[in-house]
Amino acid sequence: MGRRLVPLTLDNLPDLPQRCRSCVFWELDPVSGEAALRAGRPELEKEAWISAVLLEWGSCGRVVYVDDAPVGFVLYAPPAYVPRSTAFPTSPVAADAVQLMTAWLMPRYQGQGLGRVMVQTVAKDVLRRGFKAIEAFGDACWKEPACVLPADHLLAVGFKTVRHHPRYPRLRLELRSALSWKEDVELALDRLLGAVQKEPALRPL
Repeated sequence: MGRRLVPLTLDNLPDLPQRCRSCVFWELDPVSGEAALRAGRPELEKEAWISAVLLEWGSCGRVVYVDDAPVGFVLYAPPAYVPRSTAFPTSPVAADAVQLMTAWLMPRYQGQGLGRVMVQTVAKDVLRRGFKAIEAFGDACWKEPACVLPADHLLAVGFKTVRHHPRYPRLRLELRSALSWKEDVELALDRLLGAVQKEPALRPL
C-alpha cells in the first residue's frame, strides 16, 4: 500500500470531500461565514483563503493519498489566519504555535496509524518554519465527523490540555516530543536493518 502526504494547493483542493471544499468554518469569522453561505459562495471563499495563505505563509495543509487515491487531509495555519479561533472560549492560541484546524480520514483507513503520520508530518513542517508547538481546539463531546476534532483523538496522538473547558478544551503538542516518535522508529529500524545487512556489507566486491 503506497502512502503519500502531499502539500495542499489549489490544484489538489478538488481531492478534498465536497462538504469540506465548501466549508469555511475556520477560514472566516462567524458573521462572514454565515454571509458566505447565504450568498452561495463558500467554495470561492475557501479557494481565496487557501490562495492567500499560500502566498503569505506557504502550504497550509496536506492531502493523504493511498495508492494514488485521496483518503484524507489535514489543515493548519498560524492563528492570525484562522478568524474562527477567537470565537472559542479557550482562545487564544499561543503565539509560538500553529493551529491544527481540522483533519479527516476515510473510515476504512482509520485505525491504521495514518492519523499519527498526519500529525507527524505537520509537526516536521511547522518546526521547520520556526514554531515550537501545534495547538488545537478539541471537542470533548464529539459524536460524529465535524470541523472541530475530537479531544480524545488529539490526546491519543500526544497533545496535552493547556486550558480546560467542558466542551472545547485547548490542547498543545510540543514539537520536540512529536518528532521523537519518528526518531524512535527510525532508530529501531536502523538497528534492525543494520543487523540484517551487516554480514552482506562486509563481503568483498
